[in-house]
Amino acid sequence: MGIYALTGGATGIGAAIKARLEAKGHRVIMVDLKGADITADLATAKGRATAVEGIKAAAPEGLNGLITSAGVGSHIPDHRLITNVNYFGTVKVVEELVDLVALKKGSIVLLSSNSAPMSTSEHYVDLLLEGNETAALDESDKIGGHEAYSGSKKAVARWMRRNAPAFARRGVTINAIAPGYTETPMTKVVSDDPQYGESIKRFKESIPIGRAGEPKDIAALVDFLVGGESGFICGSVVFIDGGHDAMLRADEF
Repeated sequence: MGIYALTGGATGIGAAIKARLEAKGHRVIMVDLKGADITADLATAKGRATAVEGIKAAAPEGLNGLITSAGVGSHIPDHRLITNVNYFGTVKVVEELVDLVALKKGSIVLLSSNSAPMSTSEHYVDLLLEGNETAALDESDKIGGHEAYSGSKKAVARWMRRNAPAFARRGVTINAIAPGYTETPMTKVVSDDPQYGESIKRFKESIPIGRAGEPKDIAALVDFLVGGESGFICGSVVFIDGGHDAMLRADEF
C-alpha cells in the first residue's frame, strides 16, 4: 500500500480524498489547521515549514503521492489569505516535497478550479508565478475576492504546467484538477450568504449535467491520478465540473 501526503483533509473535498485512499488501505499523512496528523497554517511561511518538516519526518522513505487540497474561497474578505493559502501554500509545499515524491516515482495532484480561466488580472498571476510574494499580496488588496481566488487557481495551473516536464524527467507526474461547483462546507457558507445566495442558485442550475459536484466525485478523480493506471498523464489540467467549462469555453481546451 502507498503513503500519501494531503493538505486540507479535514473537511470537504480533502476529507473525501482521505477517506477514499484509506479505504484502499493506503496511509494518508494529513495537514490541516486542526484534527490533522500535522497541524499547520499554510498561509504562513512558518506553517509551511512545519508541514514540510512533519511530512518528511513521517515518511522518510518517500511518498507515493502528494495532494494539495488546502484552500479558501472567494468569499473570504482577506484577499491576502486567499493568495497565501491557495497559491503559496500549494507551490511552496510542493517545491519542498518533490524530492520525497521522486524517491517513489510518485504522483502530485494540485487543486485548481474551473474558475481559473475566468481570471482577468494577468499582472496578479504574473506576480504569483514570479514568486514575488510581497507584491502579489499587495496586488490582492486591489482586486476583488473572485479575482483573487480565480487568479490564484490560474497561477497554480500555470505553475504546474511549467514544472511538469522537469518533474516528469525525475519520474514524478504532476497534474491539476479543476473542480466546478462542489457541495462542501466552504461552498455552503457562500450559498447561504444573502449577498451571494441567489447567484449561486442560478450558477448551480446552469451546470449542464444537472447537479452540483460532490466531494466523492473529486476524490475518485484524484484516486485515479495518483494510481498506477495514470502514469502517462502529466502536465494536464483536468476539468471536473459537469460540463460547465465546455459550455462556457467550447472552443478552448
